[in-house]
Amino acid sequence: MAWPAGPDWPIELGRWLGDGSAPVWVTAAAGVLLGLCGLAISGWILRRHLALLEVYGPSMTPTLVPGDRVLVRRISARRVRAGDIVVIERSGFDGRWALPPLSGRLQERDWVIKRAAAVPGDSVPAVVAPVLGVPAGTPVPEGNLVVLGDNPARSTDSRSWGYLPANRLLGVVRRRLPRG
Repeated sequence: MAWPAGPDWPIELGRWLGDGSAPVWVTAAAGVLLGLCGLAISGWILRRHLALLEVYGPSMTPTLVPGDRVLVRRISARRVRAGDIVVIERSGFDGRWALPPLSGRLQERDWVIKRAAAVPGDSVPAVVAPVLGVPAGTPVPEGNLVVLGDNPARSTDSRSWGYLPANRLLGVVRRRLPRG
């Protein structure tokens, strides 16, 4: 069979590749191209659902220590449960954010790793209530999270910031990866 030409060349090429008469280099090139496309699509899907971050600072010791790498699954705030370790964006020193929620590159954000102490509908922990100006036990309002570090003496968290908006959540830490 000759190299396909004319307006029906895609159909002819498909027949040519499918009947086993294609040269080895064409079959190999098609396989490599399909493999590369598959890798690119897999990488894109993984980047939309997972993130790899390094821990800085002692706020989560002993659970996580500086230098640990964590795998974060990107999920919506409504799937977060109290007790989950979350990655959330911290506001600037003026209490505002420079970028809209979850737009732009991850590296342009100031991420913090904390434990979700309370999610919408849960009771506000007593240690956070004075900062929020509400009685302990008041339900956390929709669209907000209360986060605390595991090392209270070295953590800046909802005891200082109050509620954090749930739309600033990156995701939940699924696993600590081995150092290497």
